[in-house]
Amino acid sequence: MTRPNEGTGRLGQTRSYNDGMSRRFLAAVVCLSATVGALLGLVVAGSLTPSVAQLSVPPGSVVEPSPERAPPRLVDPPPALPAPAPAPAAATPSFADIAERLNPAVVNINATSRHGTTSGRRAPSPQEFDLFGRPFEREPEGPRRGAGTGFLIDASGHILTNQHVIDGADRLTVRLSDGRSLSARAIGADPDTDVALLKVEAPQPLPFAPLGNSDQLRVGEWVVAIGNPLAYEHTVTVGIVSFLGRKLFNASLDRYIQTDAAINLGNSGGPLISARGEVVGINAAVSSRASNIGFAVPINQAKAILPQLREEGRVTRGYIGVALRDVDPDLRQSLGLRTSLGALVQDVTAGSPAARADLRPYDLIVAVDGQDVSDHDELIRLIAARRPGRLVTLQVLRDDRPVTLRVKLAERVGADPAPEGASRLATPGMTPAGGPALGMTVRDLDDDSMVRLQLPSDLEGVLVARVEPAGPAFDARIDRGHVLLEVNRQPVPSVQQYQRVIRRVRPGEVLVLFLYNPQTLQRSLHTLTLDR
Repeated sequence: MTRPNEGTGRLGQTRSYNDGMSRRFLAAVVCLSATVGALLGLVVAGSLTPSVAQLSVPPGSVVEPSPERAPPRLVDPPPALPAPAPAPAAATPSFADIAERLNPAVVNINATSRHGTTSGRRAPSPQEFDLFGRPFEREPEGPRRGAGTGFLIDASGHILTNQHVIDGADRLTVRLSDGRSLSARAIGADPDTDVALLKVEAPQPLPFAPLGNSDQLRVGEWVVAIGNPLAYEHTVTVGIVSFLGRKLFNASLDRYIQTDAAINLGNSGGPLISARGEVVGINAAVSSRASNIGFAVPINQAKAILPQLREEGRVTRGYIGVALRDVDPDLRQSLGLRTSLGALVQDVTAGSPAARADLRPYDLIVAVDGQDVSDHDELIRLIAARRPGRLVTLQVLRDDRPVTLRVKLAERVGADPAPEGASRLATPGMTPAGGPALGMTVRDLDDDSMVRLQLPSDLEGVLVARVEPAGPAFDARIDRGHVLLEVNRQPVPSVQQYQRVIRRVRPGEVLVLFLYNPQTLQRSLHTLTLDR
């Protein structure tokens, strides 16, 4: 019997072992190759997928992905939003630069009077507003001395200041920023706007302040005040414009700039300066009830009268002789007006240019010489800017029909004081009539009332005897002693006629009352809304 060869057995075992190893290695290689292939496939697939950046799309289009892995499709772009307006520059002006440039043009004014007291400009209520030039002080010998501020407006030595600073002065001395003192003479003054023009002589040109445009001012703008408050010369304060067009003394002409820049006694006549370094006002008054509420004359108002001050030393203004008011929504509705623009005539002064031209109450003046009128302030400015004796054309709406009138202007003069006794009002004990709806009581006019109140002999109406403190008449600024002439353009010459008209009105209705005020000697329109 033959035995198996041992060497051959070992070789067989080795071959079997090598065959197993080869199969395992091959399986590993295959698995590894499959994994690498899968990864390469993902990479290749990702690189072949179109991307937004690789798509050729029209400018402005948007690619919208599809949920089912569909090729992306193009859709219209959303509507474009308007581009935001560029923000204004918020740089704060350099007040130091402004003060450095304009301080040399600011001067101190000393006014000396040999007489007892000055005549005064206007008579503001001490509880409301004070003119803040330093008050005249009595010297031991008797003369009176005051001080204020001014500023040079040209190199030849013209100076603008307030009229009340120099009013009544016999001698004027100006001290410049370099310490020089020069004698000054008054060229002209206008009490209505509180503006005065002085002149000094100097061997060399003087520094002066540029004049700006006060009509371009806006509430909230920075302003700088320079003056000599309480004799502290060349004091600089800063604030903002608080209000434009404030009325203090003269309702017809005042258009004061209100500011919170600190100003005090002695600042009168000093410049109010814009952030652009230009004079936009002449500091003139301050509220006595609160601190840091000051007022300045707009520089455009001063520039408008400078030619007359230089040439004539005074200012003349046109005048037609009417009392005016604006058209508010209530008045427009009650009178059936088709526009709220214009100035509504309330009263016409007897013998005035307006009376001679046949201007009437309830006429709505909408234009002067073809220039549109927006409100009664604008009409007054347009008329006052024209010289007396000039013919002007007024475009008027009368009962909603256009009428053209020619008026020859007279010269505007100061208002006459109310006659003695005009402020004495009716006394209690009158027979009441018709009060609850309007919140007032009226009675018939009698001879005693006509004489006591110095009423015109041809006046026909009913006398307001009492006004309820919380009634519609009180809200409409109707006072005891007023004479009610018309209600909704219907005359009320007696209490009986007044009651007949009032009985027809309904709660919530707006009425137009035409009244005569014995204190101002003028007629005026008042709108009154009845309580519901």
